[in-house]
Amino acid sequence: MSRSRLKKIAGSRAALILALVSTLCASATGIAAEATATAVLDNSETVLGQPVQLQIKVTGSASATPPQEIAVDGLEIHYAGDQRETHIEFGSRGMTNTTSVIHTYTVMPLRAGTFKIPSQAVRVGNTSMRTPELTLNVADAAGRSSRGARRNETTDPAQIGFVELILAKTTAYVGEMIPTEIRLGFYTRTPVESLGNGVELTGQGFTTQKMREPRQTIETIRGRSYQVFTFKTAIAPARSGKIDIGPVEVNPVVRIPQTNARRALPRDPFNLNDPFFDNFFNDPAFAPSAPREIKIKSEAAALEVKPLPPNAPPSFAGAVGSFTMVADAKPTSAQVGDPLTITAKISGRGNFDRVTAPSFEDEKGWHKYPPSSQFKQDDDVGISGLKTFETVLSANERKENVPALLFSYFDPVKEQYVTLRSDRIAVHIEGGNVPAPSTAGSPANPSSVPAQTPATTPASKTQDILYQLTELPKVNESFHPLFARRLFWLVQLIPLLGLLGFIVWKLREIRLGDREAQRIALLENEAAELQKKLRHTDALPRDYFSAASRVVQLKTALAKNVNPNSVDAESAATAFNADEPTRKRLRELFAVNDELRYSGGQNGASTVSADRRREVLDLLERLRI
Repeated sequence: MSRSRLKKIAGSRAALILALVSTLCASATGIAAEATATAVLDNSETVLGQPVQLQIKVTGSASATPPQEIAVDGLEIHYAGDQRETHIEFGSRGMTNTTSVIHTYTVMPLRAGTFKIPSQAVRVGNTSMRTPELTLNVADAAGRSSRGARRNETTDPAQIGFVELILAKTTAYVGEMIPTEIRLGFYTRTPVESLGNGVELTGQGFTTQKMREPRQTIETIRGRSYQVFTFKTAIAPARSGKIDIGPVEVNPVVRIPQTNARRALPRDPFNLNDPFFDNFFNDPAFAPSAPREIKIKSEAAALEVKPLPPNAPPSFAGAVGSFTMVADAKPTSAQVGDPLTITAKISGRGNFDRVTAPSFEDEKGWHKYPPSSQFKQDDDVGISGLKTFETVLSANERKENVPALLFSYFDPVKEQYVTLRSDRIAVHIEGGNVPAPSTAGSPANPSSVPAQTPATTPASKTQDILYQLTELPKVNESFHPLFARRLFWLVQLIPLLGLLGFIVWKLREIRLGDREAQRIALLENEAAELQKKLRHTDALPRDYFSAASRVVQLKTALAKNVNPNSVDAESAATAFNADEPTRKRLRELFAVNDELRYSGGQNGASTVSADRRREVLDLLERLRI
């Protein structure tokens, strides 16, 4: 290689090294010129004995010199160490690499008050930068400072939540429904995780409607935001006198923010212009927290209860409130013994659990079955709505209308009893015994009836000896043998037909005997199967009492050879010569069966109790000849 060529290469390398050095110098100069310093407190409010952290962040230089000592009267500040951060960005000018150093100090307050941490000098090379002045508010341990009270608001149960018991009125009558609210509120900085054992209204001398799911709202109370749960119910006093309602005690589990845990979060405390991080770390829903059970309790409420006035109407069954009633019947045309469904609808506001089926003004000539009911509420607690009753009636004779329905209740506003009376419902019932024809049109004096002239008997024909000579027979006599005559054989058919009839009758008797034996066997088998079924413990009330009534009918049919479907309680008691207690139990058994059959399967418990089954089985065992 020539010497000129070597000189050229050496010159190029020197130029490259010079350019690189110039670039590094320029970068160093730019970094020094762009370095910044700032300072923040992780919490500007604390209580005596609770330390906070002071952090000084230097961006753009890794060789900055922070202050080693910071002196503030009333505060003890110690250097705790540093932490380096590297931030890489890609832009139009390429990759930018920024280095930051965070210097941490522990600040321990020595007394309560407001303290100013002065601006601190930070040296970067030959440049000196200053941090902003900071303010720290310190409350004493008892939290007498309004600022220090904000820290206690996450530890004091009285600051975390509240519970209120609100009665619509404080004076009422026995059985009157009183709307009641339970308000349960939690400070939004300590969100509720669960309500513990739930909300219960304690006390004696009253009943409570079942509470539904609460209504949730956010309310501002005395300048603070609360999540409020509103439970609605209604109470009904069961006795007169003074009754204490509540208090309501709740053991909820809330989430308490953890200050130390928030310090350890990987966030940039110096990026004060980023609204996302500011909102995120100030939102208690995202703040690190720990569950804690607290106890909150409401004030008790007093209720003065007055007794109901005496002399209640016969149809009064305990309903208290304000009601209206309408009634109708379907069908309006039927035969004697056919069922009619009488529907009564009672609407209004009051204790619907004491609203019973209306009574009939006159039940003569009617057979009434137990009614069924259905309630549809139109409020949150079930003290306002519509209750529908359906009663099955069957007429024992001809009828032109259904008797009026009566329903009585006590009105606490008017302070008097009110009886509702429906109009008679027009129906047309046909059939039954036809009345004897009237004899009003018969003559009063039988002697005035003209005597009928007896028919004249034709004169008997004179018989004499010439009759045999003069009267010829209508059929010519024949001299053929008797067996050759057609009439003889026709006459012989009579005993033959009689014999055939006797044979058929005997066969029928035999068949009827077999059929009767089969019928008895079927009845006995059915009774045995039903009695076996009655010993099971999982039978529904409707099936159980239907089977028990059927066993009584079958036993009576076997004992008296009658149709089991025609057997009722009275005929069964007569068939077995039952005493009065057994006769009464038979009536109750058939009445319960009728109630479950006509009133629907919702009445009664889901299964029959063991005691009730033993009573029924004992009754069936007593039915013997």
